[in-house]
Order: sequence, then structure tokens, then C-alpha cells
Amino acid sequence: MSYAIYVGKNQSSSGHAWLAGYGDEPSSHWLEINPRKQHHPGKTIAVGVSEYADLPGIQTAIPQASETARNIRVEYSYYKGVPAPVTNGGLNEYGVAVRDIWSTSRDELIAMTPVNQSGPNYSDLARIVVERARTAREGVELIAKLIADFGESTYGGNSHLIADADEAWVMIQFAGGQGLWAAERLGADSIRASRPGYIGIIPIDEPDHPDFLYSSNLISLARSQGWYAQGEFDVNSILGDGKGRWDGVQWIESEMAKRAARSEKIGLNDIIWAIRTPSLTGDTAGYGQVVPLCNPTHNGLRFLWHAPIGGLAAPFAPVFMGQNKVPEEFQMHRYLTTGESHRFMDNRKEVTGADDTLSKVSQRTEAFRCAVSECKRLLYLMLQNQDRYIPEVVQCFENREAIVSRQTKTMVKAASALIDQGDEFAAFSLLTYFSNNELLSGLELVATLSASLEALTKLAGQDDRNASLKMYDQIW
Repeated sequence: MSYAIYVGKNQSSSGHAWLAGYGDEPSSHWLEINPRKQHHPGKTIAVGVSEYADLPGIQTAIPQASETARNIRVEYSYYKGVPAPVTNGGLNEYGVAVRDIWSTSRDELIAMTPVNQSGPNYSDLARIVVERARTAREGVELIAKLIADFGESTYGGNSHLIADADEAWVMIQFAGGQGLWAAERLGADSIRASRPGYIGIIPIDEPDHPDFLYSSNLISLARSQGWYAQGEFDVNSILGDGKGRWDGVQWIESEMAKRAARSEKIGLNDIIWAIRTPSLTGDTAGYGQVVPLCNPTHNGLRFLWHAPIGGLAAPFAPVFMGQNKVPEEFQMHRYLTTGESHRFMDNRKEVTGADDTLSKVSQRTEAFRCAVSECKRLLYLMLQNQDRYIPEVVQCFENREAIVSRQTKTMVKAASALIDQGDEFAAFSLLTYFSNNELLSGLELVATLSASLEALTKLAGQDDRNASLKMYDQIW
């Protein structure tokens, strides 16, 4: 399902907006920095879903852009049969950040979805936005054009939260194969959570309203189906699940509004808390991401805060747009990667014409620890005594992140000075060294905490392997 939260710049202690969230999928997750690329005329990209998807369809090819932007994103290996690798957001060199969040359509729309649907799926749309958009609004317009030109492959309805330094947009794509979509603008005073993505009332009597965009057939189709006659046009009630803001959304928006009302407003620690709190984050959270939506002096100085699983059991560290690599520990591993259970890292197992017997993972990468599996172990250890272990682990992470945040500001200043002196290579080498060191130091902290909690758990002398699963008390 995933989760995203946007905080406008007027609510922020730093004077810039924030976009944060996590991916909510059970398969493997890994971190990537993708360079800017030039593409030959006529190049295409594969989009859509196959006949094996939950809502099946046909994969097609659409034109690639002549140039794709440098971007940071997290990819994963499975969701509802969508062809891998799959993504649900990231940040690009122009400062456009994207989060993908489930948003179900009404049952009748899902039933209307063609069995041979084609066009970009939710992951394709998120990836294309981070590869091509230069503003948040351009991201909305890009998705709208892709749907109009090529259709959309849905799994029942979806949304994206697209943001830049000036504004953000919640965009809903509805099931049904009718090209229906709607988007709402968020501004400097906004605090908005999505899980699922939602839009309320659209002022359809003001077609040029600056805060709303929607497909030309949105109103007419609702009328033709008998779902709307007159009065207020409530998008969620008419075309969505009709539940409005879910309990978790109401709770976190209220909590963040309280923090924004303080003299210090909302800072990094508050944003991390919003996607770390066990009230919202548990085993389903595949990774954590926090994006400061600002405009640095050089695009390569943009960065996001990354946690290899949900932030409850993983510390955040900065990853910069200009850095040239991420540690092997944070790259694609076999742990929870769909399809790897029947593959080998052994050429003798290769069968002529059947290369699916060979692993898709780099052997060198697999030789290193897997950050996701290390953090998952800590997560499950924390569950063995939640009242004691969660506060202790979270306090360690918060103390570390406060230190790293101060160091990050210093490193950005140093890198900026190097760029001003004409030594861009040295600037990004510095940021690469710093980021990789902090990612790995955070992983060492996870390993140390796990060793401690493992010893404590064993000494507690309780063996409840046949008991029901221990879980975090989440609102959703």
C-alpha cells in the first residue's frame, strides 16, 4: 500500500518543504543511483503488466525520452505480478520527488478494467516522472499525457504524491480503462498524508481553479454511470473507496499539525518520527525515505535520507545525487528477491535456452552483508520485548541521526566550496565517502544492537516459537 507525508515549507523549521514515506511491499528492496542518460531516436521502453498480474494485461513499448535525468530511487522485485524491477518513487537531479501510494477505485471501475489492458503501470509512471519531470506540475502533466496517449495498466487504482521545492500534487489514477485521473495541489501551508491517496471535493464549477486538475471525462463518466447528479463533487466518495481520510491519516496529520504549531515547527527529527512511529510502521514497511525539498547551489548536492527497511528498525543516512556509488550492502541481494529461490550462482546449472537457472544478483554483491536482512533481524528482535526494546533502539537511532544531520550540513558546505573552486570531482568524491561511511556505520549500529537484543532474548528463557506472531500495534 505504501505511505507518504508532505509538509509545506511554512510548517518547516528549515524553511523548505519535506516529502517522506515508505514502500509497503514484502519483496526485496535495494538502493540505486541512476546517471543522466542520452537515448537514441527510436528507442523504446517496455511498460504495462503481463497476463500473470492480479489484473492481467498486455506489455507494450512506448517511446523513450531523448534524455533521462539522474535520479536516486529504491527498487524492489515483486508486487501483484507487475514486471520487475518495480519502483514507487525517488528524487531526481531537478529536485522532483515522487512517492507512489495505493488508492483503490470503486468496485464498478475495477470491474470495468479491460482484460487486455495496456499502457504504463504505477511503477512505470513513477519511474518516468523521476526520469523526465523538472517540476511537480510537469510530473502530473506527464502522467496525464502518458495515460491519454497509451492508456494505463492498473491493479485497481493508484495515486502519486509528486513534489518540488515550491509545491506538491496528489494525483489519483482510477481503474476502469477510461483514462480517469484527478490531481490536487498542496502548498506552503499544507500537511498531507496518503495511505491510501485521497482527494476530497473538487470545485467543478471553477474549471480553471489553480489547485485542481482532472481528466476531461471525469465528471461526464460519473454522471453517465449514475454515480453523480449534482452538488459537490467528492472524488473519494464518487470514484474511490468512499472512506475519506483513514484513521492513520487523520492521526498523523493531527500529530504533525501539533508539531507545526510549536515555535520550532517541524524539523528532520519530526519527519523521521512520522515514518518511524510503531503506530504506523512495522514489518510491511520495505524501506524509509525522507526528501528535503530545497534548491541547493548545485543539483548534485541534492540528497535524501534513506533507511534500508522501515525506520523503526533502521537508521537513516544521507544519499547524495552527485555521489558515484552506494555500498554493496545496500544493493540488490537475493534475500526476499522474487525468483531467486530456484536460481544458482553456478554456471554448471545453466541449461541451454533457460538462463532463468542463473541468479540475477551480482556474486560480488551477494558476498557482502545485506542491509535489508540485517535490519529485519533487528526488527524481529525488537518485537520480543516491545516495551523495553523499542524505546532503547529508537533513542540510539535518534541520537545518531542528530549527529549525522549536523555533519551533513558541514559536508554540503565543504562540497559546495569545492564546486565553486571548479573541483566538482573532489566535491562528489567527498560526498560519496561521507554517505557510504554513514550508511555502513548505521549498519554496524544495527548489528551491535541485534547482538545485544539477541543475548537478552535468549537469557529471558522464553521459547514461544509456536505462539501467534508478535506484532506492532499499528493504526492501519
